[in-house]
Amino acid sequence: MTIRRAILALLTILAIVQIGASLKSSFSQPQIQSRLELYQTNLVLQVAEFKSSPADNFDLNSAVSSAIGTDPYAAASKKYQQVRDETVISRDRFQSQLAELEQPAPDTVEVADVERRNLAQKQQLQQEISELDRFLDELELKQGILLAVQDKPTEAIANWQNIGDRHRAYAQTANVLTQLWQQEPQSPPEALSNLKENLSGWFLYQSLAQYDEVNNLPDDLALLQAQESDTAAKSVVKLALISGIPVFGGIGGVILFLTLVIQRLFKPEKAILATNSKTTWETPWDWEITWQVLIVGFFFVGQFVLPILISLAGINPSNSSLRLKAVYVLGTYILMAVGGISVLYLSVKAYLPLPEDWFKFKLNSNWLLWGIGGYLVAIPAVLLVSAINQQIWHGQGGSNPLLFLALQAQDKVALAIFFSTASIAAPVFEEIMFRGFLLPSLTRYTSINGAIIISGFIFAIAHLSLSEVLPLATLGIILGFVYTRSRNLLAPMLLHCLWNSGTLVSLFVLGSGV
Repeated sequence: MTIRRAILALLTILAIVQIGASLKSSFSQPQIQSRLELYQTNLVLQVAEFKSSPADNFDLNSAVSSAIGTDPYAAASKKYQQVRDETVISRDRFQSQLAELEQPAPDTVEVADVERRNLAQKQQLQQEISELDRFLDELELKQGILLAVQDKPTEAIANWQNIGDRHRAYAQTANVLTQLWQQEPQSPPEALSNLKENLSGWFLYQSLAQYDEVNNLPDDLALLQAQESDTAAKSVVKLALISGIPVFGGIGGVILFLTLVIQRLFKPEKAILATNSKTTWETPWDWEITWQVLIVGFFFVGQFVLPILISLAGINPSNSSLRLKAVYVLGTYILMAVGGISVLYLSVKAYLPLPEDWFKFKLNSNWLLWGIGGYLVAIPAVLLVSAINQQIWHGQGGSNPLLFLALQAQDKVALAIFFSTASIAAPVFEEIMFRGFLLPSLTRYTSINGAIIISGFIFAIAHLSLSEVLPLATLGIILGFVYTRSRNLLAPMLLHCLWNSGTLVSLFVLGSGV
């Protein structure tokens, strides 16, 4: 074995260990999907307060009712209970892990060594448990309000009484809500400020309405109802926006997919899907170069080199503002992209000029049609796999941390920076690496379809979240299909950009609706 191969083997082992550790760590982390469903549930609750004007020619009330269902409050209660059950499972799993770490060390092991190794892990677990306990208290508050609105005050009060003293502010809110739904006036201003501090959106509106009613404040109640009516009208637009993309895009994607499949069956040689289906790339390098670019250029640079450099520079964005976090994410991603593409260039430099069809960017072709068409097909495919995936993971398995940050990005500057990362930098770098280089390199050893599938799963695993492997692999396979047929990197880049942009828009709209 040469020194180069020995180093590559060592880096491969390190990368596999790091990837395995990251995937294992994501196993007990909550998915963002569950939180997104709660955000959408909250938006539906706001829409449920919508009442159109009698002068409107179109019966908006019927349209809205058909969109949100006949009993949105019961549906919301069911969703909140589901998320609560998933959160309890996560919390209990963390508590079990903490209990194992707190077991006495074996006699053959130095206690001090064990404690040093476990201290950081204990602190992280304790923080996770505390955050989940706080989230559970928040869920109890909101579930109680949902029950109260459905004329179940006794059950609502029982919910609020489950909130202990772990988080004093939530305990005080629970006490205020209990007294309000027991028809006890709450004149102290502290009660009102407490509600506004710990509740938002529809839940705050219902609490304030009950406050005004119990305290006999008809003018305040009328003003509050007028404000809620305006909020509900805006929420109708938001719900239409975030629902329109998957619904109409999904319908269009299904129609397009069926049309292409039928064409392939009746005109197998002239079908659009047959374009370049048997044309492989001429790959001048062997598996070692391919593996080197993947391990060194992507995993090693991203998982080892950058974290070490950032640590040495003393950069820690955890307590920074959202804008600084956004800048940090964009900066680190650009550095990773520059490092990865540099490794790619140095690895294939000896084979320049490359054969035809490698890394093609052709503006005067049909890349727009392939990109948009691929996006439409990806919508129903990924949504279907995601729905199945939810049944597998039950809200666990982790998610891309960028999604959590983007959900909070009501700052337009921060959102623009996140957009630059997710919708420009990520499509360019990842499509060059996974579709531009990896997929064609694999065709030296397997069929085009085999290369599409393998590169799609490697693309998914590279995102380091167990719950995202199947949905992202589906997206990666469609990206690979679009690239092999179009032979133009602009097509998968456009698809990737549209997908990430749609996700960011939905996150921004949902985040602004609570």
